[in-house]
Amino acid sequence: MKEFFELDRLGTNVRTEFMAGLTTFLSMAYILFVNPQTLAADGATGMDPGAIFTATALSAAIGTLVMGLYAKYPIALAPGMGLNAFFAYTVVLGYGIPWETALSSVLVSGIIFLILTLTGVREKIINTIPSTLKLAVGAGIGLFIAFLGFQNSGIIVGYDATLVALGDFTHGPTALATFGLFVTVILITLNVSGGVFYGMVITAIAGIVVGQIDLPNAIVGEVPSLAPTFGQAFMNLDELFTIQMVGVVLTFLFVDFFDTAGTLVAVAEKAGLMKEGKLPRAGRALLADSTATVAGAALGTSTTTSYVESATGVGAGGRSGLTSVFTAGFFILALLFSPLLDVVTSAVTAPALIIVGIMMATTLKEIEWDKFEIAVPAFLTIIIMPLAYSIATGIAVGFTFYPITMTAKGKGKEIHPLMWVLSIIFVLYLVFLAE
Repeated sequence: MKEFFELDRLGTNVRTEFMAGLTTFLSMAYILFVNPQTLAADGATGMDPGAIFTATALSAAIGTLVMGLYAKYPIALAPGMGLNAFFAYTVVLGYGIPWETALSSVLVSGIIFLILTLTGVREKIINTIPSTLKLAVGAGIGLFIAFLGFQNSGIIVGYDATLVALGDFTHGPTALATFGLFVTVILITLNVSGGVFYGMVITAIAGIVVGQIDLPNAIVGEVPSLAPTFGQAFMNLDELFTIQMVGVVLTFLFVDFFDTAGTLVAVAEKAGLMKEGKLPRAGRALLADSTATVAGAALGTSTTTSYVESATGVGAGGRSGLTSVFTAGFFILALLFSPLLDVVTSAVTAPALIIVGIMMATTLKEIEWDKFEIAVPAFLTIIIMPLAYSIATGIAVGFTFYPITMTAKGKGKEIHPLMWVLSIIFVLYLVFLAE
C-alpha cells in the first residue's frame, strides 16, 4: 500500500490519509440527502428518492475510487450541485421532459466527455471558452442554487405584484430553515470541517424537538432498491436529436468541464501536487470524472463531478489516492443510513443550498467588470439563470452576447471559431424555446 500510493514520498501515512478521507466525506456528505431532495423535487419529477439516494452513494463511491486508484489524487466525486438543480427544475419541470430522457442526456454528455478526454481534445475545447464566461457560469449557478434554497424554505415566495417577496417567518418550515441557515453560517464562519453537513444535522434535530419533523423509524436500514432508475438512461437515447436536447446535453457537458477543471487545479495546488503549473496525470483525473458521470447516469443520478470540498481532506493532511479510497468506503457505508431520508426535509436542505450558492458566487470577484464588452455577457449569464429559472438559458444568452460585444469592441479576432458555432447553436436553442 505504501509503495502503490507513494506515501513516504508524499510525506504522509495511512492514519493521516484515513482522517483526511473521513474529513472529505463529512464535508460533502450533505449531497446524500440534498441530491434526492433536489432530483425528486418533493415528488414533482416522478423520480424515486430512495433509488436516487442509492445512486448518489454508489456513483460517488465509484468515481472517488477510480480517482484514488487510477489517478491517485485525494479528490472525491459525487453528483454535482447546480447540475442536479438544472436536471430537475429546468429540464424536467421547466421543459416538461421525462426524467428518463433527462438521464439519457446526462449519459450522452458523460460519453462525449469520456471521448474528448481519451482523444485529448478536451483541453483544446476548454481553452476556447473565455475564462470570463466560465467564471460567470459558476457564479450564476450559485445564485440559482441559492434562489432554490430560499424558495424551497419559503423564505422567498411568489407575489403577483412584484413576482417575489419575503415569506412568513412564523411559518414552521420557514422558521426552521432560517434557524438552520444561521447555524450553518456560524459553523462555516468558524471554519468547522463539514459545517454544511453538521448544519443539516442540527437543523433536523431541532425540527424533531419542536415537532416540525417526525422521528425516523430507524437509523440503519436496508439499502433502497435501484430498480426504479437503473438503466433508464439507455431507454430514451432516440429522443435527444432535437435542438432543445442538444442544448441540454451541451449544458451538462460544459458545466461539468468547468467544475472539473477548476476543482482539480484548486485542490491539487492546495496539496502541493502541481508541477511547473501543470497537473500530473491530468488525463487520468479527467477520465475518472467522465467515467463517474457515465456510471451515475446508468445508476440514476445527474452529472457526477469532482468536489472542491476535497480541499478539506487535503487540509487535514491528505496527499495521495488513499484519501479518496477511504472517502469512497464511507460512501458505501452511508448506504445503510437511508431511513434518515425521512427527516431531511426541504427546510433542512435549504440552508445547504444557500450556503453552496454563496460559495459558488465567490468567482464574481475575478470577472473584469471594468471592461463593458466582458461585463455584459458575464452579467447576463449570471442574472438570467435565476430570473429565467434556467441554467441553460443563462449560458445560452451569455454565449450569444459574447461574440457580439467583442466584435463591436473591435476584438473579433480574439474569438475562437468554435465560439461562433456555439453561439449559433444557442441562438437556435433560444428560438426553439420561444416557439
